[in-house]
Amino acid sequence: MIKTIPVTHRTAALKDLQRIPGIEPSIANDLYGLGITAVQDLRGSDPEALYTELCVQAGQPVDRCVLYVFRCAVWFAGHGTTCPTPERLKWWNWKKPT
Repeated sequence: MIKTIPVTHRTAALKDLQRIPGIEPSIANDLYGLGITAVQDLRGSDPEALYTELCVQAGQPVDRCVLYVFRCAVWFAGHGTTCPTPERLKWWNWKKPT
């Protein structure tokens, strides 16, 4: 007999967020802690504001690379995988906002 594990809201949210290139489990958890529970929640978000809030929640500065991941994630939320420029789906290309 195969046991099924119930899918909780958090589990489903983290799985959805990890569809975004560069979003690993720890950053998915960070986004969840910021109230982001789905890719679509990032549409129109301000990556800098998300990063600032994450630093406030952590009580200290967070690695600046997380800001670049947030920029990529917000862009992905608005454009998805229909990106004509695959380079935009790599978080390290988001050091400067566009």
